[in-house]
Amino acid sequence: MCAAIIALAGTRITRIVDQLADRTGIGEAAAGAVLLGASTSLGGSVLSVTAAWHGNAELAVSNALGGIAVQTFFLAVADMVYRRANLEHAAASVPNMMQNGLLICLLALILFAPHLPDVTFFGVHPVTPALLGAYIFGIYLVRDASESPMWRPSITRETWEDEPDDVTAMPPLLRLWTEFLALMLVLGIAGWMLEPAATVIADRANLSQTIVGVMLTAISTSIPELVTSIAAVRRGALTLAVSGIIGGNAFDTLFTAASDIAYRDGSIYHAMPEDSVFWAALTLLMSGVLMMGLIRRERHGIGQIGTESVGIMVLYLLGVVLLLTG
Repeated sequence: MCAAIIALAGTRITRIVDQLADRTGIGEAAAGAVLLGASTSLGGSVLSVTAAWHGNAELAVSNALGGIAVQTFFLAVADMVYRRANLEHAAASVPNMMQNGLLICLLALILFAPHLPDVTFFGVHPVTPALLGAYIFGIYLVRDASESPMWRPSITRETWEDEPDDVTAMPPLLRLWTEFLALMLVLGIAGWMLEPAATVIADRANLSQTIVGVMLTAISTSIPELVTSIAAVRRGALTLAVSGIIGGNAFDTLFTAASDIAYRDGSIYHAMPEDSVFWAALTLLMSGVLMMGLIRRERHGIGQIGTESVGIMVLYLLGVVLLLTG
């Protein structure tokens, strides 16, 4: 039920964010990275924080990292939906590459944290404020790259440029913001309701919290990213489709920071099991493959989708197999 609510709210919020991008003039890349990325990730964020507060560090971290992995996989699915060209080629954008670079840096910080001393201040590990600061500074750099890019991608016949729609035919700005905030609230409540169910499933099915986090809660709370990316592609908002996924992934790293604040038994980074560390490394690798695809901009690849999309799907499915058989 919660997953269905998340899917329906995610479908609606795509159109709202697309219109906000045009109404406010911030563009699809910035709107996708910040507005769509944060809003569609809210359910997962609430779930991770709730799990950490209840002492379930493994579920909190695996939900965050598993969400990043499956959302990157969803971007490859969106590439399959767009048949004209490779999605990463058509949606060429400097802010998208900057956002993906930020994601790689944030994932590296999470992987670095367990190797630092297990020291906390008021129950918070020093990497947590570092993650928050890096994200805020990174978003500033993304915005700067959007407003004053030092270089631009080559425009080809397959490149889809962000052209604002007719704003006179759109609802008033106040109504758009009201609907946007209401849908965010719905997504947050759905994520909060999903956490107790996930804990019960893990206990009764005798499954590790990592498996439940990666295979159940991460996928359930990431449904908005799949729905919104495909909806954006069908609306012709290609830059929004890509930036929504990448922006959501960067925001999802903050799940770990927020979970560390909520976790009262010490550093959540040092409570991460080996499986969670594995998924952090896997998401870092998948993000690196995506970055190479964004830079290379292959027009057509294997099966009319980008080679990087094939690589991302193979890596994710391999990770799932190793998790279930390990």
